[in-house]
Amino acid sequence: MSAHDFVAIGLGPFNLGLACLAEPIAELDGVFLEARPGFAWHPGMMLDGVTLQTPFIADLVTLADPTSPYSFLNYLKETGRLYPFYIRESFYALRAEYDAYCRWAAARLRSVRFGHRVTSVTYDEAGGHYVVRAVTDGGAETEHRAPHLVLGTGTPPYVPEACRGLGGDLVHNAGYLDARAALQAKESITIVGSGQSAAEIYRDLLADVDTRGYRLTWVTRSPRFFPLEYTKLTLEMTSPEYVDYFHALSEDTRYRLEAEQKGLYKGIDAALINEIFDLLYAKTAGGPIPTRLLTCTELREAAYDAGRGEYTLGLRHVEQERGFTLVTQGLVLATGYRYEPPAFLDPVRDRIRWDRHGRFDVARNYSVDVTGRGIFLQNGATHAHSVTSPDLGMGPYRNSWIIAQILGREHYPVEKTIAFQEFGAPEGVVA
Repeated sequence: MSAHDFVAIGLGPFNLGLACLAEPIAELDGVFLEARPGFAWHPGMMLDGVTLQTPFIADLVTLADPTSPYSFLNYLKETGRLYPFYIRESFYALRAEYDAYCRWAAARLRSVRFGHRVTSVTYDEAGGHYVVRAVTDGGAETEHRAPHLVLGTGTPPYVPEACRGLGGDLVHNAGYLDARAALQAKESITIVGSGQSAAEIYRDLLADVDTRGYRLTWVTRSPRFFPLEYTKLTLEMTSPEYVDYFHALSEDTRYRLEAEQKGLYKGIDAALINEIFDLLYAKTAGGPIPTRLLTCTELREAAYDAGRGEYTLGLRHVEQERGFTLVTQGLVLATGYRYEPPAFLDPVRDRIRWDRHGRFDVARNYSVDVTGRGIFLQNGATHAHSVTSPDLGMGPYRNSWIIAQILGREHYPVEKTIAFQEFGAPEGVVA
């Protein structure tokens, strides 16, 4: 059994950033438990040439500590890629490059424990500690105690209700790369989804649609292919002021805005939309190709015929209120991710705050426990912290908050105001 200042569970980019920022603080002892044998960030979507949707400065640490040895620029320097990156003249790192950077950082940290699957969290009232039990890949049981927890278990793939337990070899986009060869051997492939992942997969499969001979269909509930909103004043919504404003709104208003703001972080890169159009244009120069883009269409029902190896999808055009059927052999669900409280928290549910919708009631300081300083949440809080929750650039900001809460003092300066615009109504008379 080991005692720490905090135990962090899960090692995605946000908790990895916390590990990097906590490492040089002598009076802060934390341990990071990750079930997987090593760091992996969306391995099923490591398509050739795809980039992040945020600039490289939104790395693990820079926006909290530009001098950190765990910065992306230092990674480039140590791996001999700094000058090529400079000559490339792009702010956007390759997704595979970002994954390699994270693995580089994780390998340098003493606090990370891979192959540790957390099985339960309990609370020791007498000691004032959470007790985190885990099982290693080798079958050994470990126990860690700490007064603070940081939850970074990520958001699991979301499968629409109509497709749950459906059978066959349908694939969520999280596992696309492993399934690509089998998909391309089929006579037809259908992608269901509206965001960046759906667009990347469609672009990837479209490249071979004429040479492989499969029929390719993209079904999206959106009325059009929404580009990611990336204007500079819109980006000010990833700011301390907007978090303050959004968090102070009523719960009902926050939930309404959460649904309305998906285009701010789930849209498609405008360049990718244009690339898809250009590729369609080029491929149809010699005549029609077997592909369809179905907008404003939602998936209502699904069935699988094992004998024929086919899915029958019951679809409905939202605006025309007209139903129709699509039959396909391959099915890719680019339906995103949704946060689910991990089962290992069940023993301490009574120590966690829940809102009226049954989700974590996340405080402004990112805590979710009844004391307001014991359990902290990474991501999973668009209903409480808006579009800043999944934003990579806000990870160092949130981690600066969490470190300050655990230490009882501010170690990394936490920005208070950076935006030019005002999000709330001014008080009194405006001159």
